[in-house]
Amino acid sequence: MAVLDTFIVFVAAPAIRTDLGASPAELQFLLAGYQLAYAVALVTFARLGDRYGRKPVFLAGLLVFSLSSAACAAAPDAGWLVAARFVQGLGAAAMFPQVLAMIHVVVPGPHRPRAFAVLGAVIGLSGVTGQLLGGVLVTANLFGSPWRPIFWVNVPLGLITLALAARFLPRTRPNGAARLDLRGTAVLTVALSLLVVPLVVGREAGWPLWSWCSLACGGLAMAVFAAVERRVPAPLVRPGLVRQREFRLGMCLVLLTYAGINSFFLVLSLALQDGLGLSPLAAALTYLPFAAAFLSMSLLGSRVGRAPLAGAATAGAGYAVLITLSATLGTGWSFVPALLLIGAGQGLLVPPLLNHVLSAVPRADAGTASGVLATGQQIGGALGVAVVGAVYYSALDGSPLHALALACGGILALTAGAIAVLRLLPRN
Repeated sequence: MAVLDTFIVFVAAPAIRTDLGASPAELQFLLAGYQLAYAVALVTFARLGDRYGRKPVFLAGLLVFSLSSAACAAAPDAGWLVAARFVQGLGAAAMFPQVLAMIHVVVPGPHRPRAFAVLGAVIGLSGVTGQLLGGVLVTANLFGSPWRPIFWVNVPLGLITLALAARFLPRTRPNGAARLDLRGTAVLTVALSLLVVPLVVGREAGWPLWSWCSLACGGLAMAVFAAVERRVPAPLVRPGLVRQREFRLGMCLVLLTYAGINSFFLVLSLALQDGLGLSPLAAALTYLPFAAAFLSMSLLGSRVGRAPLAGAATAGAGYAVLITLSATLGTGWSFVPALLLIGAGQGLLVPPLLNHVLSAVPRADAGTASGVLATGQQIGGALGVAVVGAVYYSALDGSPLHALALACGGILALTAGAIAVLRLLPRN
C-alpha cells in the first residue's frame, strides 16, 4: 500500500484539482508532501524499529496510514488533503523498513533471496498497479466522486491487514538499549528535506534559484550529518555500514534503477495521454504487457545466471527499441514490443536488488540499512523524475513522442550506469 499510494494519486490529480479547486501549488504539494514525509522519515523509523521492536512500529505505522487515508478521503479542501497526505507518508515510512528488516532477521539465509525477490516483485509492480487502480476508480466515479475512493479503499484494507499482522507477524527482539540519536535525526531530516523538496517541485516551478541553493545546502548538510555520526556513541547510521563496499555499490544501483523506473512511468504516461490522446485508464492499460513480462521474469529470475545484469541489458534493449520506433508509434498497442522487453528486463533486475544491498549487512544493522535503502529508492525516483522529466518537457516543442524518445535516451544512460555498477558486484 505504501508504494502503490505514491503512484495512484498521479492519475487522480486532475480530478482533485477540479473538485477541490486546488491551486497549482497545492496540487504540487499534494503530490510532493507524501514523498517528502516518506523519504525524510524512513531512516528514523528504521532506527526506532531496531530500538523498540519492528512489529509494534509496523503496526503503529499501518494504523496511522489507515486513519490518515480516511482523513484524505473526507478532506473538505485542498489544504486539509495536503496535510493528511503528509501524515500518510509518515505512516508509510514507519511500515516499509520494518518489512525489509524482518525479512533480513527472521527468514533463514538460504530462503532470504527468494523472500526479497518476492517483495521486490511486489514493489516493482506497484507503479503499474497504482496507475491501473487509479484509472479504474477515477473512471468508475463511485459515490459521486472520481477521487475520494482511491483513499477510502485503503481504510478497510489497512484495518484488515492490521488485524492479521497483529495476530501473525513475528515479534523480533529489539537489538539494544542505545537511545535514538536526536542530533543526527535532526540534521538528516534537514538534509533530506533540502534535497527532496527541489527534486520533487523544482521542475514544475521552473528550477528557480532557491531550488539550486537548496540542493547545494542539502549536500553540505549531508556532509555535516556524516561528521556528526562519527562523533556520537550511538549513531543513527553507523559509519561502518556506509564503508562496506558492497553496500555502497548496492545503493548506487538502487539510485540508478529507481531513477530509471520512476521517470519511465512518468514520461510514458505523459506521452500516451498527450501524444496519443488516451484517457488515464487507457494509458494505464497500455502497461499490461510490461506488468505481464515483469511478473513472469521475476518468478523465473532465480534460474537465470546473473539475472540483474541480464535484466539491465534487456531493459536497455527495450528503451533502444522505443527510441528507434518512436516516430512510427501510433497506438497504445504499438508500444507492446518495447514494453515486453523493458518489463522482462526490470523483472530480472528489480526483485534481486533488495538482497544485493542487504545480503552483506550485519544483523544488528538490518533496520538502519533497510531505512537507508528505502530512502535511496525515494531519492533515486525523485532525481530521475526531475532530470528525465526536464528532458521530456524541454523537447515538447516537437511531438510528445519525440520528447519520449529523448527522455528514453536519458533512461538508457541510467541503465548503462546500472550495468557498470553490476559488473563491479560479486557474482553471487
